[in-house]
Amino acid sequence: MSASTSRTPLPAVPDTDPSRCVLDSYRTSIAQIVGDALGLSVDQVYPGVQYGKKGVDFTVALPRFRLPGSVNDLAKKVIDKFQANDYVSTIQHDKAFLHFTLNTNNLARDVLTQVHDLGEKFGTNETGKGKKLVIEYSSPNIAKDFHVGHLRSTIIGAFLANLYRACGWEVVSLNYLGDWGTQFGLIAVGFEKYGDKELLEKDTIKHLFDIYVKINKDAAEDPQVKADAAAWFRRMEDYDPEALENWKVWREFSVKKYEGEYDRLNVHFDVYTGESAVSQKSMDKALDQLNEMGLIEESEGAKLINLEKWKLGKAVVRKRDGTSIYLTRDIGGAIERYEKYKPDKMIYVVSSQQDLHLAQFFKVLELMGFPWAKDLLHINYGLVQGMSTRKGTVVFLEQIIHEAMQTMHEQMQKNEEKYAAIEDPETTSREIGITGIKIQDMAAKRINNYTFNWDRMLSFEGDTGPYLQYAHVRLASIGRKNPHLLPLPPPSQINTDLLAEYPQAREIVFLLGSYPDVVLTALKTQEPSGVVTFLFRLAHAISSAWDVVVVLGEKDLEKARAKMFLFEKAREVIAAGMRLLSIRPLERM
Repeated sequence: MSASTSRTPLPAVPDTDPSRCVLDSYRTSIAQIVGDALGLSVDQVYPGVQYGKKGVDFTVALPRFRLPGSVNDLAKKVIDKFQANDYVSTIQHDKAFLHFTLNTNNLARDVLTQVHDLGEKFGTNETGKGKKLVIEYSSPNIAKDFHVGHLRSTIIGAFLANLYRACGWEVVSLNYLGDWGTQFGLIAVGFEKYGDKELLEKDTIKHLFDIYVKINKDAAEDPQVKADAAAWFRRMEDYDPEALENWKVWREFSVKKYEGEYDRLNVHFDVYTGESAVSQKSMDKALDQLNEMGLIEESEGAKLINLEKWKLGKAVVRKRDGTSIYLTRDIGGAIERYEKYKPDKMIYVVSSQQDLHLAQFFKVLELMGFPWAKDLLHINYGLVQGMSTRKGTVVFLEQIIHEAMQTMHEQMQKNEEKYAAIEDPETTSREIGITGIKIQDMAAKRINNYTFNWDRMLSFEGDTGPYLQYAHVRLASIGRKNPHLLPLPPPSQINTDLLAEYPQAREIVFLLGSYPDVVLTALKTQEPSGVVTFLFRLAHAISSAWDVVVVLGEKDLEKARAKMFLFEKAREVIAAGMRLLSIRPLERM
């Protein structure tokens, strides 16, 4: 049956873990075959064992070893010595390359059993054991609605937090709110003029936003408004209780509203902090230290740090009127953060428009002599262009989600039978809409700008969010249509050798085996796009197998179980990948 036969033991290779990624053992066997024939160690060959092109499992480029003799002679040496084993069944020579095909039966048995053993943790590894990450993302401004501009930071940040957790790190996710600064002086002045307690309670964020728009208009016409706002913020910085009273209410209401928005996006923060949480003491201490080190220059009453030597210009750390500025607050905040959490790494997920600011910020901490400054990482991303409702108005996230949900709801109603089977069509259509938004965002490299496209986002054709949900829903339906096969027996009692006649099944198995590598690569590149690409490749492979590896009506019970086992493992991996991307996999749609 399917229990692993005793196999020839393989040498251990550093940074591999066959119990987490089964393909590591197959790669090690290939490295051993090549190494033995060419007089190289397994460790020397292993990095050269790469995934092959379609129809080939792994490939080794012989020139990389820089050995004497022609490539043809080297290939002949390996092929002459080769004997099929538990891991590798054939070798093929193609110009400068050797292509390897793995033992199909053992591969299916190993991969499908491992998916079962690792369950939700499939694709994880021990790389982060005992390490701590502090990650800041999303960071909207309170008293303003959640704008689509914050969406990319939220989606990418949530993915990274999930990814590091999946890889064994302890993660502290922070939402660093824009809850301080001269705009609150403006709102305070505006609130005295336009504020309405009733409207404030009814819809805090909308009311404060309306006030902000009105008072900004006033300030453009009357310079006194700006002066009053600056004076008010000065009082806030001096912790004048009266000046802070309304601000505290606005902040509390705004956080409550955001929590609801994030929950719908399947994003959760460990800590809601903000600019206001950085103490004056930390900022003053940082400025004193910079002064003592001779890093500060005065210019027309403002204080600057000269970073020209590193091609980073001059950074303002204190304004002319003596109030603090982002950079000072970021420096004080980073020091407080490090002292509180003692992380191994701190990530800031902020758009590429802020590249210079983050580079200045990190450089100043480095110049201040903090050894942990080298463990700061700015994860940047491009802009979303053209994100508006279909009527073309600039838009808040709530409107985008509502419109995506409505459009999906209409699509679902077209199939009356399926629609009737859905318990909560509203939630389902919202989840599909949100999946569409997220997949469109994460499909390309994060540094690229992209143009928001309603039709592509909500389409069931091509590589879109709805298509991915549909792939999961189809897999979930197999169990409902074949209840006699469930629950499946333990993996050791399932004969996966019966899948050998289906090349489509083998393709799925190989992709499932590669998932831990996809996760590890994402950890190195900090990119969600690789996970998205993998999920679509897997969804396409499942689609190709759908009419060939058929479960329904399969009369051979053992074969039906093996097919069911394959599809169930594929469903587990698609679900795990979707959850990594902060997407909730649906059972029906």
